[in-house]
Amino acid sequence: MKNKLKVLVACEYSATVRDAFAALGHDAWSCDLLPSDKGGKHIQGNVLDILDQGWDLMIAHPPCTYLCNSGVQHLHKEEGRWGLLDEGAAFFKALLECDIPRIAVENPIPHKYAVKRIGRKYDQLVQPYHFGHMETKATCFWLKGLSPLRHTSNLKKQTMALPAGQRQRLHWLPQGPNRWKLRSQTYQGIADAIASQWGAEVSQQYALF
Repeated sequence: MKNKLKVLVACEYSATVRDAFAALGHDAWSCDLLPSDKGGKHIQGNVLDILDQGWDLMIAHPPCTYLCNSGVQHLHKEEGRWGLLDEGAAFFKALLECDIPRIAVENPIPHKYAVKRIGRKYDQLVQPYHFGHMETKATCFWLKGLSPLRHTSNLKKQTMALPAGQRQRLHWLPQGPNRWKLRSQTYQGIADAIASQWGAEVSQQYALF
């Protein structure tokens, strides 16, 4: 069994997923065009330039602005939006289809034009309430060489009983310079499940060879 994996967390500046892997003893690195909010093992730059550096596992969070279902209405209203969709989908597909053997790419629910360009639908959809957070925010995973995450708790009933403004907290955040950052961060319960479950799965796969 390989206990210490070399893990790349692509398009992450918050260090949430990276540090969840690091806490379990893995050699985890984040990469983003922005500097890390927390320092640590972080590569500031284009993640496409480092995909060939012997990673055992990659978790990727590519930008969703032009791919997600909530933004599809703008495709027919804003000039240049289709070209930006093509660029976003090409970047997403480059991550999903790279040579790293085990990959999870995360994004919100995509619109049909994004799915067509990416080439396939997501493999799993989870909610924060599946992992201990009483909020809603649909999160999709496209998987390569990995099993779907197992829910660590199920607080759906309690969550749906909350007022909409509370359970949909991120949706109702006020406009401001950091709104996009707050909306894009991974919930800690999901990050912990990613690190513990997929870290263990990949380590066990090495034990079979």
